[in-house]
Amino acid sequence: MLYFYSMYIDSHTHLYVQEFADDRAEVIARAQAAGVSQFLLPAIDSETTQAMHQLKRDYPNSIHLMMGLHPTHVGPNVEKELAHVKSQLETDAFVAVGEIGIDLYWDKTTLSQQQQAFRIQIQWAKEKNLPIVIHCREAFDEIFEILEEEKAPSLRGVFHCFTGNLEQAHRAIGFGMKLGIGGVVTFKNGKIDQFLDQIDLKHIVLETDAPYLAPIPYRGKRNESAYLLEVAKRVAEIYGKKIEEIAEITTHNSKSIFGI
Repeated sequence: MLYFYSMYIDSHTHLYVQEFADDRAEVIARAQAAGVSQFLLPAIDSETTQAMHQLKRDYPNSIHLMMGLHPTHVGPNVEKELAHVKSQLETDAFVAVGEIGIDLYWDKTTLSQQQQAFRIQIQWAKEKNLPIVIHCREAFDEIFEILEEEKAPSLRGVFHCFTGNLEQAHRAIGFGMKLGIGGVVTFKNGKIDQFLDQIDLKHIVLETDAPYLAPIPYRGKRNESAYLLEVAKRVAEIYGKKIEEIAEITTHNSKSIFGI
């Protein structure tokens, strides 16, 4: 199939997590053989930092790291975790602050802490002139409220795993965000396929969120970066374009936003 010869960037993949412990090298090799040449790794919390850095050392030309505190890991030790993020941002090179945001699916009781952590990390991103990568689950209003407070010419980034509606898509873009499109676009109940072609491709980046959210025909299995091609194939169908064009445009978009 021709699209195997295009070049892709997986703009959001957790290659360092335990789910890949037994075959991480093989997973990366499969992705590279499929044309996925660059991998952007979002942070979760301090416990995963060492694994991320090790993977960067193992694949210095392919792996790019973000730093941030994931909203589902905002808890009693939030101040310590944020101090870790700040220390990392001051001592190492990262391509983004992420993934950060608000998640009200798992725990609504930490909303105020999540809001404050999100706000602080956006401010650090602006200080460092870095893009942000936003995690949003059942929290569009709360996310947009803070983006409105923090909006600035330098504010930019990616709305990771975008699952909103057309109006929310345009609002996210208005804050300087690209839309991260992954496996959900292949789901029959994913809904974003119904309006995605109304969004200019210049606002789209491709991602897997591996090992989560595997696209059809792998839904329910462990996701991996090689499956990004299934996402690209579906996006090409939605836009009525050749998959090589989708690869070229989305790769350019990722390089532009992350400076790689």
